[in-house]
Amino acid sequence: MFVAESEVNEVAKRTYHCSGFSDVTAFETAEGLLLVDTGLADESEVFADLLRQHTDAPVHTAIYTHGHLDHAFGLDAYLLDGQDDPEVIAHQAMPARFDRYKQTVGHNEAINNRQFGGTASARNDEVDESRFGWPEHPPTTLYRDDLTVEVGDVTFEIHHGKGETDDHSWLYCPDRDVLCTGDFFISVAPNAGNPQKVQRYPWAWADTLEEMAGKNAATLCPGHGAPIVDDASEIRRRLLSGAEYLDTIVEQALDALNDGSPPHVDIVHEVDLPNPEEPWLDEVYDNGEFIVRNVLRYYGGWWSGRPSELKPATREGLAEELTNLIGDAEQVAIRASNLAEAGDHRLAGHLADFALESAPDNDVVQANVTEVYEQRAETETDLMAQNIYSAAAEYATEGRRFR
Repeated sequence: MFVAESEVNEVAKRTYHCSGFSDVTAFETAEGLLLVDTGLADESEVFADLLRQHTDAPVHTAIYTHGHLDHAFGLDAYLLDGQDDPEVIAHQAMPARFDRYKQTVGHNEAINNRQFGGTASARNDEVDESRFGWPEHPPTTLYRDDLTVEVGDVTFEIHHGKGETDDHSWLYCPDRDVLCTGDFFISVAPNAGNPQKVQRYPWAWADTLEEMAGKNAATLCPGHGAPIVDDASEIRRRLLSGAEYLDTIVEQALDALNDGSPPHVDIVHEVDLPNPEEPWLDEVYDNGEFIVRNVLRYYGGWWSGRPSELKPATREGLAEELTNLIGDAEQVAIRASNLAEAGDHRLAGHLADFALESAPDNDVVQANVTEVYEQRAETETDLMAQNIYSAAAEYATEGRRFR
């Protein structure tokens, strides 16, 4: 998914793809560059320097495929000294995203830290408000469904689709037969679950993948990962297999939901998740279980379906009651560790939570809960679960309830 070393390659005539943590595509035209995304701000200086080895054209237009930090916050590095500010095109839902970021800076710092670093201590540090809010170069042109623009001698078709976000765009350049997918295609399984982020749309995502496949483009420039160059049949295969992957999960989740609307946790276990062999569908970042949860969140509401959780007790109150019934928090924590050793990591996690929430200052509890979640992190294959469980282990080491 992430290219280890930043690089820029010409993927079509006067068209350059920049690969790194996140990707940028630059179309050189008679009027200047059209950029699709601008990368992570921390990476954009490197990308810009590499791109300038191929072209010294000013930036005429930038298109933000969506408002995430690694796509819409790096434009300044690509601008030439003294050039006019470029036009910035985005979907009309994007301003509302930036406003939400401004309202939830501390929350976003915490969840992004856990998602990518697996650490807990940074949650207490002073947050960087410049990372969340409006970018230095906000959109100047907003569109609703579709927009066709011409820059110099080149035509670009911009289309909206819901997927990882509600403000997502993808682009097709018919003159050069290049498809820019944004994060609709990221070279691994779609990031359509993500337990810490707002609603995602796997059913609409599948529709968009099919629509993009219909372009039969010769070259695909993804939001993350390496491009696919001069291979229309392979591009079509990858897009359609991604659509099938998502459709399979969505259809099963809805079938289970319609069967009397059982508690959501039961539905998650009832879905027969796909196990694709294709490397571009590897669940190394997100996973199918989280995607089921997003289907249930959208169609089934926030309530889990378990009566006691409609108006639940505090976590600490429930934990203290249960550990007192069993004996004490140490016994619960030791039992959790034994379960983890035996391979029952799911059940071990429940007991570990009860123990830590009941007695966070207890050294025996801290040690056993830390062990439970370190083992859980090691058994997971997707980055999100690994880092959240690693964060849980660190919280336990520090004697802090996970909050």
